[in-house]
Amino acid sequence: MIPITAVDVRDAEALVIEVLRSGVLAQGPMVARLEEGFARLTGTAHAVAVNSGTAALSAALEVLDLQPGDEVVTSPFTFVATLNAILERGATVRFADVTREDFALDPDAVATVLGPRTKVLMPVHLYGQTADMGKLVPLAEEHGLALVEDAAQALGASFLGKPAGSFGLGCFSLYATKNVTTGEGGVITCDDAEVADRLRVLRNQGMRDRYRYEVAGHNYRMSELHAAVGIPQLARFDELVAARRRNARQLTTGLTGTPGLAVPQVLPGRAHMWHQYTVLIGPHAMLSREELAAELADRGIATGIYYPKLVFDHDCFRGHPLIPAVSPSDFPVAKKLSEQAISLPVHPALSESDVDTIVREVREALGA
Repeated sequence: MIPITAVDVRDAEALVIEVLRSGVLAQGPMVARLEEGFARLTGTAHAVAVNSGTAALSAALEVLDLQPGDEVVTSPFTFVATLNAILERGATVRFADVTREDFALDPDAVATVLGPRTKVLMPVHLYGQTADMGKLVPLAEEHGLALVEDAAQALGASFLGKPAGSFGLGCFSLYATKNVTTGEGGVITCDDAEVADRLRVLRNQGMRDRYRYEVAGHNYRMSELHAAVGIPQLARFDELVAARRRNARQLTTGLTGTPGLAVPQVLPGRAHMWHQYTVLIGPHAMLSREELAAELADRGIATGIYYPKLVFDHDCFRGHPLIPAVSPSDFPVAKKLSEQAISLPVHPALSESDVDTIVREVREALGA
């Protein structure tokens, strides 16, 4: 089976052993090294490591001092962590539709849902490419909104040369399947020293020094072992990205023109990091999205469906007091994407032969 993702962290063994021998397992110098590498990669002044991407989103929203009744505008086509972090803060969620080209917030749709209680704009950079920051940033500035980037899947991506995570508060995930992983982990990036300081206090139970509490905080700390796993990947980040881009180019060349299938676009001015290679299966394809996934599994190729429903379209969120009544039909583009999107393997562990196999089997399955 060609897997949808492959995790190889063997080059972290030396650093992990170093941590074990040091006896310092909780947050310490290894975490600081990871933060320094993240700040360099994102072109930001500060990077604050935490224990998950969800914690990164929650902490970012908390330092913005959201109050009950404040509203956050975000995408309905995303992983549930985006929504959960907003609900945890007690803020009201407003959704705006996305575009088919980048799977991210449509600035025109965002403009229609902004109101006097909107405090935060939270674009989601999906699959490794940024949202249209050229329009979203001015929109946020015009309306006096804080900008929180859900950049969980977009480490290293950029818009007109400006890295994801450097437009506002950048929130990254280092979960096991991400382009850089610590197993579990997250990072918040920013240029504001005061905000970074508040985040560091917040992640440490609200303590600046031992038993000196400044706020009601959390245990969002990252361990030294987790940081040790991620540091070597930052060192060879360019190599890992080059492999993903090479595989994506090969997939696009081979799959373009396949009946009923649309390949992903790299939009002008954007650097795509190919966290996922996501194609769309149209209504006139020989197989449905689910049928194609099953057929490819039989042929030895794993796929991923991210995401089969809009984020609010689950029983646990129906009637939630912080989610105004919405229906998938209110977001026609996002709804269509949730029905058509399927991701193919693009990770660095693929050989050229593996990619040729993926292309061949997808084309054969769709009657090309």
